[in-house]
Formats: sequence, structure tokens, C-alpha cells
Amino acid sequence: MVPLRDENPISITPYVTYGLIAANVLVFFYELSLSDRQLTQFFYSWAVVPCQLSNVCRVSLPVSSFPEWTTLISSQFLHAGFLHIAGNMLFLWIFGNNVEDRLGHVKFIIFYLTCGVLASLTQWYFSSASAIPSLGASGAIAGVMGAYILRYPQAKVLTLLPLGIFITTVRIPAFFFLGFWFAQQALSGLASLNAPASVGMESGGVAYWAHAGGFVFGAILGPLLGLFSEEDKI
Repeated sequence: MVPLRDENPISITPYVTYGLIAANVLVFFYELSLSDRQLTQFFYSWAVVPCQLSNVCRVSLPVSSFPEWTTLISSQFLHAGFLHIAGNMLFLWIFGNNVEDRLGHVKFIIFYLTCGVLASLTQWYFSSASAIPSLGASGAIAGVMGAYILRYPQAKVLTLLPLGIFITTVRIPAFFFLGFWFAQQALSGLASLNAPASVGMESGGVAYWAHAGGFVFGAILGPLLGLFSEEDKI
């Protein structure tokens, strides 16, 4: 199932959502300009490498001149391929605007980055000795989805649905669409506890625990930051 759009009106222009999409795309274009060797160095410098964050790496890896904890933020703007960034930006575009509308611009950027950090730490908890870079906006966007399902459970999401050789569109309540997505991530995380994972789709791994953790933290942080408040947002 691929979401195409939601049907909720918004009262403010989602500048932060658009800005985040633009920032991710610009960084991805920069990645495309790098050679394979430079890209590997770039990922090890700016993505979360769990064993470096834990300081338990058993092999020599490229290091950044910045503190390792800064990668908890910088990794949110890195992507491993076209499918990776396209999927993430599609979900951010569909669900981010309504959550930004409810939280306001300032709280939304705080919410988004915090969810991304907590999602990465969730993945790190389950793979603290891994030397595989973990990167992508998926954890932060999962947080947006966790907030969205609480605020708009009955909202209809226009969804592309393949049926064998046929493709159709259906309107699915957000509660079912996002609930199914979360269950899939949690179950996949349980199934991959003994397997290394990275967010880079084209390297063969998906950070399911980052997705599930981001979703849960988004559902917790959203209400705390005013997800259900009717006050004017800035």
C-alpha cells in the first residue's frame, strides 16, 4: 500500500515540512556528487554508527571531527538511494503538514528532530555493537505518523493498492493504514533481533526498531507538545 494524500484541510502553510523535504533532497543531491569511497566516508562521518556511539567498535572505522552524538541529528538528513528518499519524503509530505498545523512551526521542528533522535537511540539499543551506519529520516517521520494516528484516526488516506496485475486506489482510515504499518515494523523488528540492520534500503537492511520507536515516541510527544490544543500556532 502506498499513500497518495490525506483529506484533512490545514490552516497554516507547512513551511517546516517543505523545508525538511528540501533539506533532505539537497543533501541527497550532494551524495550523488560523491565517489563511492567519498560516500562511504561521508556516511561513516555523519550517520549513526552504533558501535561508535557505544565506543565499542572492534574494527577501525572512519571518524568525524564532530562529537559522535551529533550524528543523531545529521543522520536524519542522509539517504541510501532513490527509493529510500522517495518513500520517506512521500510520507513526510502526506502526514507532516497536518501535524505541523496542529503543533505550529516551532514545536513541530522540535518534535520532528526529537523523534528522530529517540528513534535512532531505540535502534542503537538493540544493535549497540553494530558497525553498520544507520541513516535516514524514517524514524522522525515515524514519529509524525504516531502523532497523526492519534489526532486524525478517522481521516481517510487515499492509497494506491496493487491487486495482482491491476492497480486501484482506495480510501483507508488512518487508524488502519498507520496501525498496520506500525504492526509490520514491530513484528519485523522482533524477527530481526539477531540480524544487523541499517536504514539504507539498497544495502539490504531496514531499521525496524527505529521505525517502531519513532512511532511510539511520536504518539507520546505529540500530545505533550499540544497536538490536541486549539490555540493559535506559530
